[in-house]
Amino acid sequence: MVDAFTLGVEEEFQIVDPETWELRSHVSELLASGAPALGDQIKRELHQSIVEVGTKICADVHELEHEVCRIRRDLADSAERVGLRIAAAGTHPFSRWIDQVLSPGERYENIVEEMQQLARSLLIFGLHIHVAVPDRTTTIDLLNEARYFLPHLLALSTSSPFWQGRDTGLKSYRTTVFRRFPRSGIPEHFNSWNEYEEYLQLLVDLRCIDNGKKLWWDLRPHPTFGTLEFRVCDVPTSPRVTVALAALAQAIVVKLYRLRKNNLGFRIYARALVEENKWRAARWGINGQLIDFGRRQEVPMRDLAIELLDFLEDVLDELGSRQAAEYVRTILAEGTSADRQLQVYRDTGDLRAVVRWLVDETRAWERH
Repeated sequence: MVDAFTLGVEEEFQIVDPETWELRSHVSELLASGAPALGDQIKRELHQSIVEVGTKICADVHELEHEVCRIRRDLADSAERVGLRIAAAGTHPFSRWIDQVLSPGERYENIVEEMQQLARSLLIFGLHIHVAVPDRTTTIDLLNEARYFLPHLLALSTSSPFWQGRDTGLKSYRTTVFRRFPRSGIPEHFNSWNEYEEYLQLLVDLRCIDNGKKLWWDLRPHPTFGTLEFRVCDVPTSPRVTVALAALAQAIVVKLYRLRKNNLGFRIYARALVEENKWRAARWGINGQLIDFGRRQEVPMRDLAIELLDFLEDVLDELGSRQAAEYVRTILAEGTSADRQLQVYRDTGDLRAVVRWLVDETRAWERH
């Protein structure tokens, strides 16, 4: 049964100048350098200082881990060949969005025309995790239930404490930047696939959107891949965190699917309540408290992370992902990327030192 729940990830990286540690709008050079090794797995984004890479469809977390590390290695090597570096974090610590060059092309021109400064200022970097699901009806059921866990995944991924040279006081400032976009955040509850399709068609008919990719929710049915796409996470700096989060997302989907097949289900919480936890996760990361709505009390996120592992206990071995998921305990012990960036800044007082740390940690597979 678990063979049906294949997975893959997309990661967005910063293109960095190794002399100034600022962002550089040199994606064309990087694409040319990386094309022989990465082919169609590498592509540009709205800003030319962003590069996105995606894995192939992976049968399990072990295959995904190999893919993530291979892609990062090839991307880093490609960048170095043209005098650049890559860094993984939800925001760049000090480069300004107003200084970035936008990518050419009708798609990007349309986005800027529609969104104006919201699009120009969207200098953020995320992780997208795709988990295949067996059928459309199941997709909507799982969408409704899996929303509850989005703040947990965000808290573990936080990597964007800085914005344009300032300590924002948030562990995921990327979340706040993206919140300005329409049709973003926690998705609504849908009673059926038909209801979801009717909603989507209504937006198309009224010229709000032209396709399902412009539903920028934190979790969405991908319009063409047949997956549930988790979009809530900051891009992790360490590849091991990326793999751990993918393992959690896959296990959440499989666990919820199995509960439904056994007529047990998982309680569905209102969007507004999940948004409260998402704010807490963005503000404090793993050091804060989320609300346990069933118990009607605040619970430390660190405790909830362990509870999540316990909840997934009976599917991790079957998926072969226990070791990857258990890396959550290392995140809790060492801190997220946001915590560690802040520590580097406290130790040095230099945001360029933070970027140097990000570049080194992005290559963490070398210590793997």
